[in-house]
Amino acid sequence: MPGKKNNPKLKEVKKVTTNVLLEMKRKGEKIAMLTAYDYTMAKIIDHSGIDVILVGDSASNVMAGHETTLPITLDQMIYHASSVIRAIDRALVVVDLPFGTYQGNSKEALNTSIKIMKESGAHAVKMEGGKEIKDSVERVLSAGIPVMGHLGLTPQSIYKFGTYTVRAKEADEAKRLIADAHLLEDTGCFAIVLEKIPATLAAKVAKELSIPVIGIGAGGGCDGQVLVTHDMLGMTQEFSPRFLRRYLNLYDSMGKAFSQYIKDVKSKDFPNKKEQY
Repeated sequence: MPGKKNNPKLKEVKKVTTNVLLEMKRKGEKIAMLTAYDYTMAKIIDHSGIDVILVGDSASNVMAGHETTLPITLDQMIYHASSVIRAIDRALVVVDLPFGTYQGNSKEALNTSIKIMKESGAHAVKMEGGKEIKDSVERVLSAGIPVMGHLGLTPQSIYKFGTYTVRAKEADEAKRLIADAHLLEDTGCFAIVLEKIPATLAAKVAKELSIPVIGIGAGGGCDGQVLVTHDMLGMTQEFSPRFLRRYLNLYDSMGKAFSQYIKDVKSKDFPNKKEQY
């Protein structure tokens, strides 16, 4: 891969910070965010000019094959975050606090966040929920650690909801979501992710808040968008929600490459004389 110095696109680009994201919102510039869990993928994504990289607890699904995000541990999240941080020159790196490390215990939320920041070198953490996690958000912010919120469909609460369907379609839930969004902003979150809610509601929240609102399945009225990288590259096949745009079909392309490699080894075509010493 060509170095940063050889890429004219990145020569004048400064490091993305929480303040840079705020300025992007003020200027009307959309924020692009993707997930990463390892060094090699993060290096490619960062070099492309992405604004934010999320080390998501979706690693529980994508990397470990679990059905939900709940099983992933704090040490596993730190491992993934550390791998990503070593690859980054430009992007802001946000790390999900894993399930059970912040809900209902603000002291544990602080200890978890400090451990992530110290051991991985990450730039910010993300928590799911509204008023029920207010104390945890406040305590983490008191240590100078930036916090990104997450409302709407909150995967760590999947057993509470019992479904991954669109959230906040009813007036009462929509009203609570708007109130929670304002609460998270007032508490000090630098940005909020809205997942799988009606586009009109997400646009309303983005318009009312001064901090960036990043959508996933929340329409084009948000200040930015996030997708799981393995999904948008077509490496996963079983997950096909309406909001997912596949930019490649790596599942098929990689499968063909592997099949060709196996064929070449079996037929003794690989390695040839030019590929040996």
